[in-house]
Amino acid sequence: MNAVLLEILIIAVLLLGNGVFAMTEIAVVSARKGRLRSLAAAGDPRAQAALDLMESPNRFFSTVQVGITLVGVLAGAFGGATLAKAVGDALDGVPWLAPYSEFMGIGLVVVAITYFSLIIGELVPKRLALKNPEAIARWMARPMIQLSRLANPLVRLLSFSTEVVLRVLRVRQAEAATVSEEEIKGLLQEGVKAGVFDKAEPRMVESVLALDRLPVREIMTPRSRIMFLRKDDAHDDVWHKIVVSGHSEFPLRDTDRDHIIGIVSVKAIYAHLAAGIPVRLVDLAEPPLIVPSVQPVLRLVETFRHSRKTVALVADEFGAIVGLATMLDVLEAITGEIPSCEERNKPRARYREDGSWLVDGLMELEALERKVPGLRLPRSTSANYQTVAGFLLAQFSRVPAEGEALDSSGYRFEVIDMDRLRIDKVLITPQKP
Repeated sequence: MNAVLLEILIIAVLLLGNGVFAMTEIAVVSARKGRLRSLAAAGDPRAQAALDLMESPNRFFSTVQVGITLVGVLAGAFGGATLAKAVGDALDGVPWLAPYSEFMGIGLVVVAITYFSLIIGELVPKRLALKNPEAIARWMARPMIQLSRLANPLVRLLSFSTEVVLRVLRVRQAEAATVSEEEIKGLLQEGVKAGVFDKAEPRMVESVLALDRLPVREIMTPRSRIMFLRKDDAHDDVWHKIVVSGHSEFPLRDTDRDHIIGIVSVKAIYAHLAAGIPVRLVDLAEPPLIVPSVQPVLRLVETFRHSRKTVALVADEFGAIVGLATMLDVLEAITGEIPSCEERNKPRARYREDGSWLVDGLMELEALERKVPGLRLPRSTSANYQTVAGFLLAQFSRVPAEGEALDSSGYRFEVIDMDRLRIDKVLITPQKP
């Protein structure tokens, strides 16, 4: 009886050994290299050992297979040697089972060993490995490396044989796995479902990943909406523009908008006033940072970082200034539009009691159609405008004067205010049937 208990104990230890090999195999395969590299960089030698093990998969898998095979052979040998005979002797006491006792003893032992081998040696260890792969890989890497050194001759033979068979089959060695944007997006969505990430975070990360493909012209403030300071502006005019715009930095120009002298910051103006120094805008202007309109936004961020500036003038392919980009524009490309105080206090389209709409000429047509019920403006395939002012200029075929009007889509469009050559305010009134 003591021999039977000893063999049961030996089989249990062998099954546990099988579980350790299976658990280590799944842990090393499932462990995230990025996490292990971070731990290794922080000085964790176990993480570095796990990385070394992952870098030589043939050697590792050969060691695991040698261990699992050896455990299986020994478990079968011990089970068939004594346990099967002991079970058969016990069945001899049952008369109607006595003729089949030897066969049934072997069968029962095989079924029992197979069952416990699946539970203790495979399923439970693998579930544990999937639960925390990095920790298990770190703890088991060194023992596996030592074991592979002990079994080095056999491991080298198996590795060589594997390589030969793969070459005969013309199977190339797998390249290092790369992570795609789609995989990152999928992981973020899974994190949202699990409650790890906020719902807004995946959208922001996707916006950041798209910055290398987004040109600066898509985020810039167009030239028609830039508030310029002129070098000969009076003091009151300068402060009026600063207060009205709400901006902190302004392009300084000469007599025309194509001749940009530099960028003037409100902070510099305040500093000179506080020190009692006369303010001359030309003296405060810093050399402008000019970037091409086709430059990716990600490179614009790097340009801001190296130049230590937060404002850049945007030039087109012909060298003309077509817009202005700031770090706030970059932030809005990631988080979405952040309304300014002016935008919050002054709606772009305001409904009046008489049923008309007072609209900013720079309001986009799509936004206007969403705002005004039933308004659907005609589109031309050759049209290159996007705003209300652009639509009216195309309809007039010239620059209109204040008070001029036209009818379209059941509404009357009247130019209320002009800012020099730009249509500033438009009154939209529904026509009576």
